Amino acid sequence: MISRDVIVASSILAANFAQLADEIYRVEQAGADWIHCDIMDGHFVDNISFGPEIVGIVRKETKLPLDVHLMIQRPDHFVARFAKAGANSITVHVEREANHDVAKTLRAIREAGCRSGLSLNPATPFDAVEPFLDRIDALLVMTVHPGFGGQKFRPEMMEKVKDAVQWNEAHTRKINIEVDGGINAETARVSIESGANVLIAGTFIFHATDYSEAIRQLRGE
Repeated sequence: MISRDVIVASSILAANFAQLADEIYRVEQAGADWIHCDIMDGHFVDNISFGPEIVGIVRKETKLPLDVHLMIQRPDHFVARFAKAGANSITVHVEREANHDVAKTLRAIREAGCRSGLSLNPATPFDAVEPFLDRIDALLVMTVHPGFGGQKFRPEMMEKVKDAVQWNEAHTRKINIEVDGGINAETARVSIESGANVLIAGTFIFHATDYSEAIRQLRGE
């Protein structure tokens, strides 16, 4: 179910991995709601991050929900591994380049005991995800091209957020509407006003002096 409050998911891709346990503790104490794990394979996106083993380490360091975003090819091949590592929710991509049967992968995520999410890149139209909206828990609208942190927010992506809001309004079953990419205090406000209720932020939190203040700013407090 969609939350009436703004959920802040802190993306550890921007954290100091030399002090990862401390970073997770700090952001949890600062009020983050979820820990977001960006998984990249160097094929679907032009970067490599980490795999199930690191997610398993993160799981041992926090009781917060682990939100895993698979920016990889053949995500169906890895769902069980990330679920076993401790993921609470797993998001996969709708694009053909991800090379999987989207419906079957979403079903596998549910069968593994995780919440299911579907993401679309900036160049992908909203209608690509419409056939699957009734079988997911979250829609992740990428507001930058995935693969690297620190990119500039693309405000035109808010049209997709508004499309998702309209879908929620027309259906009894609701989905979370998430945004990821260039999220800071200003773009968070734009996203919330457009209808997003989950903000995924990395650089803005982990590069801040005060994590608590950064999270308050994202919520507009």
